[in-house]
This record gives sequence, structure tokens and C-alpha cells, in this order.
Amino acid sequence: MKQDMNFDFDKIVERKGSSCIKWDGMEKFLGAGDALPMWVADMDFLTPGYITEAIIKKASHGVFGYPLRDERYFTSLMDWLLRRHQWKVERDWITFCPGVVPAVNMAVLAYTLPGDNIIVQPPVYFPFFTAVTDHKRTLVYNQLVMRNGRLCMDFENLEALAKDGAKMLILSNPHNPGGSVWTKDELTQMAEICLKYNVLIVSDEIHCDLVFKPFKHTPVAGLSKEISMQTFTTVAPSKTFNLSGLATSSVIIESDSLRRKFNAQVDHMHIGGGNIFGNIASEEAYLHGDNYVDELMDYLALNVEILEKYVIEHLPKIKVIRPESTFLVWLDCREMDLNDDDLNKFFLHKAKVGMNPGKMFGPGGNGYMRMNIGCPAATLRKGLDQIRKAFSKK
Repeated sequence: MKQDMNFDFDKIVERKGSSCIKWDGMEKFLGAGDALPMWVADMDFLTPGYITEAIIKKASHGVFGYPLRDERYFTSLMDWLLRRHQWKVERDWITFCPGVVPAVNMAVLAYTLPGDNIIVQPPVYFPFFTAVTDHKRTLVYNQLVMRNGRLCMDFENLEALAKDGAKMLILSNPHNPGGSVWTKDELTQMAEICLKYNVLIVSDEIHCDLVFKPFKHTPVAGLSKEISMQTFTTVAPSKTFNLSGLATSSVIIESDSLRRKFNAQVDHMHIGGGNIFGNIASEEAYLHGDNYVDELMDYLALNVEILEKYVIEHLPKIKVIRPESTFLVWLDCREMDLNDDDLNKFFLHKAKVGMNPGKMFGPGGNGYMRMNIGCPAATLRKGLDQIRKAFSKK
């Protein structure tokens, strides 16, 4: 198996001027082009060299017609899921969508009707909300609760919402922004409620490979055959290998009837063709990515330690919700005693650090900020120093 053995995560890559949202979209999206970007969920690390080389080789062919996903695309994903997550997936279960967010939107259109209740679990990845409301479905909240510094599910409320006729639950597994890695017991309890009341589970597992030791990702559909038949799972190499710009994700649906409905929706929208370079990148990532992911998670774990130590020593009014997964960290800033707008202004305009305001993630997000630590340690320290200096002038 081809592997890059040494990855330089300390390398500073100049991204300004590369037409990326994270760095070049600061003024447009946050209103502060001079802030240090620690917001949108892509990393500042180079994509592994074997992926880049495969893309260059494909580009050198010089003809970029309509692509075909051959068996290598599917077997690379199947082997990865079995090897990394002990989840055995069949070839026929896998279909394509150009991104996880489009897949969630397609699922809403394929499986629900206008007016149907759809459950989300805030504070959570905010495109889940519009995936419901943009299509005239009814958004209902099963708000997560903070227990001992960890966001947890409220099963009593979830059952009440399911019993009241909800048709779908959109799940973030692992959780963004809180970083919770749902345990097998938590997911089983959640899934049993959904089975009992015939609620379809749409599980966004895009962060499944980004789990810190000793935690372990559990695919919902891997719990049992019965649960799998009522679960729609989305995965992608985009977060793990920094490939978001290639618009490539896979959808895993064991149920033939559910898969047919989803594929019909994708065909209706004519979005199933995909990206010729995205296909290649996905294959290479899943075929050769083990060492990279292992080293990446070790580096991100060190960044978490830097963040926690710095906050304890210098930023006592901020509390780090220690992530069990992802390169996104949920910061409890409620002791700063600022409303959400002033809190965002403090970080964005005084500290010159661009983060995602917690209120974007729905109920339970007020007073929090989401920080992206998927960057060289020097960048992380720079951002923290800027925050400390802003506190000293406050």
C-alpha cells in the first residue's frame, strides 16, 4: 500500500489569493478581511502528496470529458470503512452526491413531504436547518444538553418528538460543533426510538475519520440490519484529506426502496455526474490514507493540548469543551458576559480572529464560539495571542 510517511503539519501554506472561502472570503462572509481565519471547516494543511500526484497525472491527460466512477471508486471506500470502522458495506448500497449538504437536502426531498416534521439536534451544523426550511418542511428541535463538559442527547424529548409524528432525524455523527463521538449505547438508544416510531435516520458522518484516541466512531447503520434498513448515511474524504473543493461524497443506503427514491431525486436534478478529479482524489485517499490520518490526529491532539493549556493560563473567562473528534472546538464564552453580537465583534474586530458565532448553530449555541484548530501550531498560537492581547485592552 502506497503511503506518505512524513507529513509536515507545521508548514505554513500561503492560502491568501488562492480563491478559497476561508482566507479570501473573510470580508464577504464575516465583514473583516484582516482577521486570522479560524472559522470555516477546512484545514490549512497540504493535501497528501499521493493525492495531488494522482490529480496532476489525470490532468496531464488533457481531456476532461464526462467521468465514470469505476469499481476502484467503490471498493476503495468499502475497504476503508471495513478497515477503519469495521463496517461492512456492499457495493450496491453506495451511490453518489456532490457533497454531504446536497445529499441531506436530496434526502429531505426524497423522503418527506411539505409540512412534515424533521428533527435536528442543536447546537448543530447550521445547513441542517435550511435543508428543512428551504423545502417547506417543519423544523423541530431535540436540543442537546451539556453534561460534565460534553454535549449529550435528550432521549426523553427525542421520543416525544418522534411520537408526535416526526418523519426524519438529521444526525451529526460525530457531532459538529460540540465534538461528541456518540457511543454505541447512545446511538442504539436513539435508533430504537426511531425504529419504534418509523423515523428515518439521516446520518452525516463526514467527520467519522477525525476521532481522537481512545474514542471510536460507530456508524449508525452498522449497529444492526434493522437499523441499517432505516438509515441514510453520508460520508466524504473532504474534511479528512482537505478536499472540500472537489465536491465529492458518497451515500450509503442498504434499503433498495430508499436507495431508489434517493437516486431518482439525484437523477431528476442531474447532479450525479460528479467531478473527474474528485473521483480520483476519493480513490487515492481511501486506498492510501491510513498513515496520514493517524499522523493528522496525533497533530490535532497536540493542538488541543496547546489550546487547553493556553486558555487555562491566560483566558480564564473561556472554557474549552474538549473535543472527542473533529478539528473544530466549541468554546464556552458565557463568562465574558457579552451578548452574541458583541461577543462576535470582540473576537472579530478586537482580537482579529475570525470564528463561527455559536448562535449560528441554533438553540444552545448562545454564548459559544466555534474555533477551527486544523492549522499549524504556530497559527493557533498566533490566534490565541491575539485573543489574550484583546482581553488585556478590554
